[in-house]
Amino acid sequence: MKVEVIAEIRPTEDPEKVRRAVLNVFEPDEVEVRREGDTTLLVARGHSYRSLLKLKEAIWRQGIQDSARSVLSRSIAGEGRIVFNLHKQAAYVGVVSFATEPNESPLGPIVFSVETSDVRGFLDWIAPRTYKGRIFYEGPPPD
Repeated sequence: MKVEVIAEIRPTEDPEKVRRAVLNVFEPDEVEVRREGDTTLLVARGHSYRSLLKLKEAIWRQGIQDSARSVLSRSIAGEGRIVFNLHKQAAYVGVVSFATEPNESPLGPIVFSVETSDVRGFLDWIAPRTYKGRIFYEGPPPD
């Protein structure tokens, strides 16, 4: 599994606050700040499911497994790849809020790109199906 998380650092933003927003929902193996033209990006990478444990824990703590599963299912971007966005401001306070429309996040979203050999298995692990408020089936951690 490979996970890349990108968040734009806008000129009016404190880079440490953007970093904190990302680290509240993601446990990276490596983090870098880079410039692309006039844009500054925080890029974080993880190489196993462990990097997504904070995200999973927040989804479960908030009880939004069904909503998360729905958004993530619609975010499948091809064979073995899921791309989704989180609101940066919500992540800063440790809350998962999916940004599903362009420009929905005023300061730009945190963009997650997850590559895995088993997309359905990933969904069953991070946001399992529920029935009457209870977990129907939780899959094992993905590769």
